[in-house]
Amino acid sequence: MKKIPCLATEDQEREFWATHDSTEYVDWSKARPAVFPSLRPSLRTISLRLPESMLEDLRVLANQRDVPYQSLLKTFLSDRIRQETSARKSPARATPRLRRPSPRVRTQRTGVPG
Repeated sequence: MKKIPCLATEDQEREFWATHDSTEYVDWSKARPAVFPSLRPSLRTISLRLPESMLEDLRVLANQRDVPYQSLLKTFLSDRIRQETSARKSPARATPRLRRPSPRVRTQRTGVPG
């Protein structure tokens, strides 16, 4: 095995591993799975526009549960994402998806397109 060079910065390390094969430097047959229970997922701030009535309903629900409304929204999104991804994996138990209405030609009462 080759010796891993001492690199001064993360950028140098990224460049090194982007251009070198790790199997020349690491014996992966001795690798073990690692668990990092104290790590928190990376968060990204987003801007989301919601109708005021929906935001007010969310705040009321959050208040009833004594949690911040942003946390409740994350919980709702997480539950729905889990539901959607599990439905994709097992189509037999898939929940019916809402369909957008197909565009229709408006007709007068006589039934003649108009």
